[in-house]
Amino acid sequence: MNQGGFAMQIPAPELYYQLLPAHHVVIHGQRGVKIRGLFYDGPALEPYRHEKSARGGRHKGKWQIRRDPRDARTVFFQDPRTHAWHTLRWTGLPPEDEVPAFSDARARDLLAAARVAGLKPRSDTELLPLLLDLLGANVPVESWPTLAKAQRTELARDTTQGRAAAADRVSARPLREATATRRRTPAPRASLGLGGLARARTDRRAGRRRRPAPTTRSAR
Repeated sequence: MNQGGFAMQIPAPELYYQLLPAHHVVIHGQRGVKIRGLFYDGPALEPYRHEKSARGGRHKGKWQIRRDPRDARTVFFQDPRTHAWHTLRWTGLPPEDEVPAFSDARARDLLAAARVAGLKPRSDTELLPLLLDLLGANVPVESWPTLAKAQRTELARDTTQGRAAAADRVSARPLREATATRRRTPAPRASLGLGGLARARTDRRAGRRRRPAPTTRSAR
């Protein structure tokens, strides 16, 4: 007998990127793409630095870039030829990439602080010291209790959002790559993100469908 219910579907890895806010921009030579005042770059842009995209309409000739508002250290570019997604790093990051995650809101604070200080950087690397001050990156964890409550709240929020974004990025990679990453690094304890919410909803629906089978009495 056929039973009704919802068909369980696992979200495609590309869903993570498709749900992110999109920006349509030009590629600024060797500086990369500018998203909300910050520059991002990566090897994936090399074939297209001096080209316009084939996109027409309202965003004619511009390239589409996706960003995760929870972590402004990176943005994402889909190669129009291979359709593969690539990460573009903020050009202000050091090579060792040890800068804590920072959100869109903190990026706005960074640019506002630069304007107040009269800073006109030639490159985003000149913004890094100012960002570290805003993030409290030079403050040891044991000194957090001495910070104002608002500062502690902001630090905790940035940390949690960064971990959630990282967890969603892992789930968006191909299965083999994601498995290898989880083996190399411990799974972060993070709040539900884009992928987490989808998984939680699927689990709840599956739970509602799993009901005990009715028992039958044996004929006497």
